[in-house]
Formats: sequence, C-alpha cells, structure tokens
Amino acid sequence: MPGTPSPLRDPWDVLVSGPAPDVVRIGLAVPLSGPLALTAPSALDLASLAADECTRAGGVSGRRVELVPVDSGRAPEVVTAEAVALREAGVFESLVGFHTSDVHRALARAWAGRGSYVFTPPHEGGRGVGGVHRTGHGPGDQHAAALGWLVRHRRARRWVLLGTDYVWPRAVHRAARTTLAGLGAQVVGEALVPFGPGDPGPLLDLVVRTRADAVLLSLVGRDLVRFHREFARAGLDRRVVRLSGALEENGLYALGGDATGELYATMPSFAAGSASADEHQLALQERHAERVGAAAPVVCAYARGLYDGVRLACSLLADGNRSAVPAPPPPRLARADGLSFEQLPTG
Repeated sequence: MPGTPSPLRDPWDVLVSGPAPDVVRIGLAVPLSGPLALTAPSALDLASLAADECTRAGGVSGRRVELVPVDSGRAPEVVTAEAVALREAGVFESLVGFHTSDVHRALARAWAGRGSYVFTPPHEGGRGVGGVHRTGHGPGDQHAAALGWLVRHRRARRWVLLGTDYVWPRAVHRAARTTLAGLGAQVVGEALVPFGPGDPGPLLDLVVRTRADAVLLSLVGRDLVRFHREFARAGLDRRVVRLSGALEENGLYALGGDATGELYATMPSFAAGSASADEHQLALQERHAERVGAAAPVVCAYARGLYDGVRLACSLLADGNRSAVPAPPPPRLARADGLSFEQLPTG
C-alpha cells in the first residue's frame, strides 16, 4: 500500500547500527548508474515488494527482510570489492541482483564460500559456480527459437550481429552463429563496441553495406535505446528486422513506444499483449501499483526477475541454501510494434 515503510537500508547506516536479531539482510546489487540505470526505479520497487511479501508471510525463520543496495553499474572490480567488504562486515547475509555479465563473472569468482548469490537476468552461459544461482536463460536457450522463427516467418536470412564488447554479447554471438548456420542463414557482418555513449553511425553503415535483412542486438540499456532511435531516423526500421535479448519496458518507452517497426524482444515480460496475457505479470503489476500508487514505475523484465530473485534468496536463507532453484520459463518472442507474442519451443 502507498506509505508502506521501505525495506531498503543504506549500507553505511547498517554498519553504524550493527546487526539486529530480528532482521535478515540481503544485498541488492542493482545498476544505480551506468547504461542500465534507467531500470533502477522499477528494480528497487519490485525488490522491495518481494521483501515486504516475504516479511508478511513470516519472514526468514521469523525475521523480517531488509535489503541493502549496492550499485552494480560500476566497474566489475569496484562492485566486487564493495559487495565482498560489506558481506565480510556482516552488513548482509546473501546477495541478489542483476547487472552486466562482466560484473557477474567477477562477483561469482569472489563470492565463493560467502553464502548464496542469485543472478537474475539472461546470462552468458558456461559452467556455473558453487553458491551462485542463475535464474535467467543462457544465450542459446534465449535466442535459438526466436532466430528460427524469424528465419522461417520473416525470411530473415542475412544477419548482422551487433553488441557491446564484453562477455554476454560475445557469448550471444557465438551461439547465434551456430544457430543461424544450422538454419541455412548467413552472418554477413559483426561488430562489438565499447559501452557508450558512442556514435551508432558505423553500426548503421554496416547494416546498409552488408544488405542485411536482420540484426541481432546485444547492446543494453541506454546504448540500446540510442541505437534504435538512430536506426529509425535512418529509415531502416520498416525494412530490417531487429531482435534484442535485452530490450525491456523502460527501454521500449524510451525509444518511443511500440511504433517501432520490425522490432522483436526475447525478455520474459511485456504482459500488455492481449494475445498472450501473463497472469503472474498482471498480478505483480497490480500489487506493485497498490503498494506504490498510481505513479509506480513500469514492471520491467529486469525488475520481475529481481522480484523472483529476492523471493528465492529468502527461501535459500530459510532452508540453509537447500531450496531448489526453479527452471526459467519457456522463452517468448514479443514483437514490440503492437506487442504480439509467440510462445517458443525449447530444445
């Protein structure tokens, strides 16, 4: 309900006040800065909703749940050093969050033996690390069925792969090359660029020069938004298919709503489509609006994953880290123009 006290605590306040016997604290690694910062309001709200619901349901062994944010939008070594130092100081008992996979890799290596760490967005694949629970899809599972659908139904046969130069986009591109070769499609161009702000012009030139009819995008956050805006300004949006593994609702609003041409996304929300109502998402939106009020931020895909991640972290703490981690839901393909959906097969 509006006016509900926030379960969010400042880490330095916790350091000063010390532990509380009736409270369990979970670190919340969310991007308060950097390219994904536009998702932070949604993320903080939905994580808070999850913590409040856990507390109302009896908490963790009777203890209420509080969240201690850590800005995961900074350099991997900075985020890791702060999160580990706060854990060692007893500020929180476990960690849950979303961030780019270079931050995830650094945190996963450093977190060994320090309790559970729940990482909620699509991830880079590869072998997992003990104590680290990845609840999103890996690159193959997230993209393979969508690529197949677009090759078959949109005749998307000449692909350009565009992303940011770090571990997740590189993994996405490796998986996509294998999938597209099996579908008889071609990769006619590829580029990886630094985190922005950068000039999208060379990327647009690559799309035009290679006569691509489809683009797979693994840019994130504000960099993704800027690319889409320039893509439409160049007049490419109505004749070149785009598929994004990181487009969520905040990004869709930022680039101008759903009049976006042949733009598709594989993030697991976009519940507004009447052809594919997601009852869990709709109920989550209703509880969020009841708690925060009419001005509540949109329930984006990252925030929904974080909500589930906080609930899982509470279960792991209550059960001594023995709780089963649920499998990710089947991938969906959303067309942003009109928000129509396809439920995609797995395997």
